[in-house]
Amino acid sequence: EVQLVESGGGLVQPGGSLRLSCAASGFTFSSYHMSWVRQAPGKGLEWVSAINSGGDSTSYAESVKGRFTISRDNAKNTLYLQMNSLKPEDTAVYYCAKFPMGYGLGYRVYDYWGQGTQVTVSS
Repeated sequence: EVQLVESGGGLVQPGGSLRLSCAASGFTFSSYHMSWVRQAPGKGLEWVSAINSGGDSTSYAESVKGRFTISRDNAKNTLYLQMNSLKPEDTAVYYCAKFPMGYGLGYRVYDYWGQGTQVTVSS
């Protein structure tokens, strides 16, 4: 059974940092591209970032470029999102999502999602 479990969310002041983690199990993590997607209160899903299976190719939404860093540790079956210089508009539930096999990083197609972790940026 595929499982994706996010952690690391919380309340942080503007300008602060958080590191999200997504522990994966039930599939060969190192074979699949992964992504972070967020949903702000009252809004739709917003793609944040993606990383290829080997961890050497990444992409970011313009809204987070230069502030967020996606990474993965295939030995630990874990996906990360380092978030710096956080802004109130980054407040959202953050989900990790798994690509189906055969889809490149340019696609926004996912077959499994985690339960999400809440990030709140407020003073």
